[in-house]
Amino acid sequence: MDAKEFLDFGKAAIDFIANYTENIRERDVLPDVQPGYLSQLLPEEAPQKPETWQEVLKDVERYIMPGMTHWNSPHFHAFYPTGNTYPAIVGEIFSAGFGCIGLSWLASPACTELEVITLNWLGKLLGLPKEFLFSSEGFGGGVIQGSASESTLVCLLTAKEQTTNRMKCIHPDWDENDLKTKLIAYTSDQSNSSVEKAGMLASVSMKHLPTDDKCSLRGSTLLKAVKEDIEKGFIPCCLIATLGTTGTCAFDNLEELGPICNEYNIWLHVDAAYAGAAFVCPEYRYLMAGVEYCDSFNVNVHKWLLVNFDCSALWLKDSRRLIETLRVDRIYLANEKQGLAPDYRNWQIPLGRRFRSLKIWFVLRLYGVEGVQEYIRHTIKLAEVFEKYVKSDNRFELVLERTMGLICFRMKGDEELTKELLNRLADNKKIYVIAGNFRGKVFVRFVVCSRLSREEDIIFAWNEITRAATAVLKSQVCSLQEESHASFIKSTDNIATRIENMKLESKTEKIS
Repeated sequence: MDAKEFLDFGKAAIDFIANYTENIRERDVLPDVQPGYLSQLLPEEAPQKPETWQEVLKDVERYIMPGMTHWNSPHFHAFYPTGNTYPAIVGEIFSAGFGCIGLSWLASPACTELEVITLNWLGKLLGLPKEFLFSSEGFGGGVIQGSASESTLVCLLTAKEQTTNRMKCIHPDWDENDLKTKLIAYTSDQSNSSVEKAGMLASVSMKHLPTDDKCSLRGSTLLKAVKEDIEKGFIPCCLIATLGTTGTCAFDNLEELGPICNEYNIWLHVDAAYAGAAFVCPEYRYLMAGVEYCDSFNVNVHKWLLVNFDCSALWLKDSRRLIETLRVDRIYLANEKQGLAPDYRNWQIPLGRRFRSLKIWFVLRLYGVEGVQEYIRHTIKLAEVFEKYVKSDNRFELVLERTMGLICFRMKGDEELTKELLNRLADNKKIYVIAGNFRGKVFVRFVVCSRLSREEDIIFAWNEITRAATAVLKSQVCSLQEESHASFIKSTDNIATRIENMKLESKTEKIS
């Protein structure tokens, strides 16, 4: 493909994406395909001769689109938002076009330096303490990871290494391998599955602690667990706290947890993957009270901050600890500017990295702080609209009060009603919601996810839900009627049988 063909293909692709985005609400949010559908449509081997880009683009619509779940559809209300805007897409194009691998400053100075700047911008925008910024006098700083999962893992590895080194200084005669088997980390029973996986990958026992009636992890619960584990010979090393849990968007109490972690030398990492984005609005920053106690803090920019995947921002109060844990040097990585700027390869698991800060830079410049804040507030207003609809219908009840853009609700009565509602909505494919669970109760998680969402989309979703609920209740009535009819027939049959038996007994007595 030469430059002329690239220009033609690129323009056609941009047209395709723009048309797809602007008309996405016309498509069913869930696909109607079965596993293995694509292998039945595409050849078993790659083509021997080159094909035209026109043929390839045509097949995107023909074969790929039928199997797409449309995450950016205003009818997508599952999981959490996935950031998608035109500025971010253009940033992705530039990143791919430049193709640099920013493993060190010299490998691409602009890649490193723009990341430093944009992470400072974001940290200030969220209201993080200055200790987490590169511009502070300490060793704070931010880095773009691929996901919150990676952020959790690298911080847990750092906590493991720091605690091991500290204990070896205190007990130089202890065997290091035996020492590591005694390490234990904590999180709440509401934390994301990635926290459990991080414990597995880091070979650190992860204890899930119970939460209160608002799904929040409290200080008294942590303190009790820490004291009990120390008495048993375990060594607490890390707490993964959450601001905005996956299931219910609950907030752990950092003001209570922080001092305990500081007292017992426990690394405190905060996973604010979704809800942390709301802190760009000053009125929501009270929800991260106690953040000053934290060692690390993560927000998925690719969720609710208009930047497409993957782009997860991690800030550290003392980046030296992370670097000490992950640093590996080779002669081919050395350069004379080393130490004058971050070598981000030492801040992450992979060696290479893409120019992801371009996406943040484009979005923040083209939206501005006011535009980002307006988007967050608009999302929450739409969630409030949906919450009012739920409260107005006596067939439903809120499981918990709305938090940010998430509403957790269920059908009143038997648990099977809500399960059947979820099944019908999935079968209809018009909106996409998923199940949650709170203290044994299954509920519907409804999240306002798409930046394209308008009030008419909330009304559309509510109509789909109420229509499905009506069908569920009607089906239940029919089922009860059938059961009643069957019971009546059975009862009638029993009476008839008894009458026949009585007649037979009477005849037998007369013969006798």
